[in-house]
Amino acid sequence: MAHGTNIDWNSLPHGGDLYGEIHLAETTRPPADKPKVPMFPGLAACGVASAAAAWLSDHYHFPIILLGLLVGLSLNFIAQDPRTHRGLDFAARTCLRLGIVALGLQVTFTQIGALGAAPFLALLAVMVCAFLAALAGGRIAGQSRYANILAGGATAICGASAALALYGVIGKDRVSQAQFALTLVGISLASAFAMSVYPMLAAELHLSDRQAGFLIGASIHDVAQAIGGGYAFSDAAGSYATIVKLARVALLAPVVALASLALGNGDADNASSRSSFWRRLALPWFITAFFGVLALNSLITIPASLSQSALIGSKALLLLAVTATAIRSRMDLLMQMGWRATVPVITATCASFVAALLFAVVIL
Repeated sequence: MAHGTNIDWNSLPHGGDLYGEIHLAETTRPPADKPKVPMFPGLAACGVASAAAAWLSDHYHFPIILLGLLVGLSLNFIAQDPRTHRGLDFAARTCLRLGIVALGLQVTFTQIGALGAAPFLALLAVMVCAFLAALAGGRIAGQSRYANILAGGATAICGASAALALYGVIGKDRVSQAQFALTLVGISLASAFAMSVYPMLAAELHLSDRQAGFLIGASIHDVAQAIGGGYAFSDAAGSYATIVKLARVALLAPVVALASLALGNGDADNASSRSSFWRRLALPWFITAFFGVLALNSLITIPASLSQSALIGSKALLLLAVTATAIRSRMDLLMQMGWRATVPVITATCASFVAALLFAVVIL
């Protein structure tokens, strides 16, 4: 090149970009108007799977939540398509929270008071036994503290509904979706087994209607199975089991609130510990709404048709949430967990049955 020749560096491609910053910035810059992924593909897949589970449950009389889990797990390959993620996340989170809120129309403070002081305290003791047994069993089996809290709270309160609510507080960074799905499967199987076996055991033990109703309502996890098991023994036992079970449902909000206060949001930033503390005092919005709906249902008379519609809607929303969670779960991680991941649910189920039977015989 001749001395003194003028070179227009700006006309050359990246002539002054010694380390390639300009080129990298241009090639990696995201598009300004990237289209938002629609929710329809994920919601459609979840809706079809949930409808299939509902049809199978209606025709073969199998627990609908368990069928939603199994159908969702069989379709988890759908989640490999990124277009389904937004819809599945919406179903797993928003539908869950709306379903929890709708549960508030199924119980009143009057129903809780109808139990009486001694049975209510006995019910609290059964719930504490179930929770502590899950913690102890999970620790022996080498499971994480958060997985044990999830299993213990779900078995102590109202099964899959409580598991979904607690999972929203604990977070997927502490409990994987695979662990959560396996916990739901264990709870649903335990509820189905208990609904079939507990009424026969109560009859063999010659329990009264009130005793059998307390045993079944205090120890079976899911609401539908507890009520069905009570009426399988007798109509009187079914009515009392319904009251006991609804009292457990009403305790969902306090337990989730305590879990939120104790566990927080998992932030490790000590510099914001004060603001984090106040955030922990704030209840999740769906638990606050559950409180409000329960109080409204206790103060005014809700038409029976509206209450029944709310129950159907709550079941449908929770089914969508369970199915979406199962679709997003990875089968390879489920297979790697093994039987030890089900130990907290098993120990809590056994402890709740023994404690409920003991209090039913001694107090009632």
